[in-house]
Amino acid sequence: MTVPNVRPAGGPRTATEEPVVVERRDGPYGEVVLRRRGPHHEIIANGCFLMDTADGRSERLLVDAALAALPRDRPAPAVLIGGLGVGFSLARAAAQPRWGRITVVEREGAVIDWHRTGPLAPLSRDALADPRTEIVHADLVEHVRTAGRRYDALCLDIDNGPGWTVTDGNAGLYAPAGLAACRARLTPGGVLAVWSAQPSTAFEQALRNAGFAGVMTEEISVARGVPDVVHLGICAA
Repeated sequence: MTVPNVRPAGGPRTATEEPVVVERRDGPYGEVVLRRRGPHHEIIANGCFLMDTADGRSERLLVDAALAALPRDRPAPAVLIGGLGVGFSLARAAAQPRWGRITVVEREGAVIDWHRTGPLAPLSRDALADPRTEIVHADLVEHVRTAGRRYDALCLDIDNGPGWTVTDGNAGLYAPAGLAACRARLTPGGVLAVWSAQPSTAFEQALRNAGFAGVMTEEISVARGVPDVVHLGICAA
């Protein structure tokens, strides 16, 4: 099923900006497509628009808000970014010297290839060359549950929000068991930041119910429609 774009950016598109398919791949999670629309690229997964290169403010906010919520005296905090997308969040993290290890978990091999050697390379080349950066080709939900390491921040952007998942398997990440796994993956005082195409008071309450403190939602206006948001919660010590 095709759903409408929920990350409109860069103003209204004209009739001349018809999308051109750059590459289409079938994988274990379905179809993923890279399209070019005018000067920008966009990623479509199973017919669902994920993101494009027209703006990126909310993807940068995801990283900025997580870093701002961490104690200033925490040295070289480690951040997990899920997933890679068009690379805005990774590029933002790599541009901030305060971060220590930067781990990006991306399940789509095609997306990783588009950044390493394909059309998205100009957006992420410097960040991928940063010695702090590690790309992990894995399913984020599984990585959160089983990774043998902890992070100071989890910046999650694999869906259009907790209530609008790209695949059914992602829904468990926002359920009580998934949020408990996120807490277990965080250091004491660590930050969970979740991107969403719209605010969700239900998800705010789910964070509180899962034991996160300091729950808040930061908004950023978009060209049309409701604001993009970042939901934040602090892992209690």
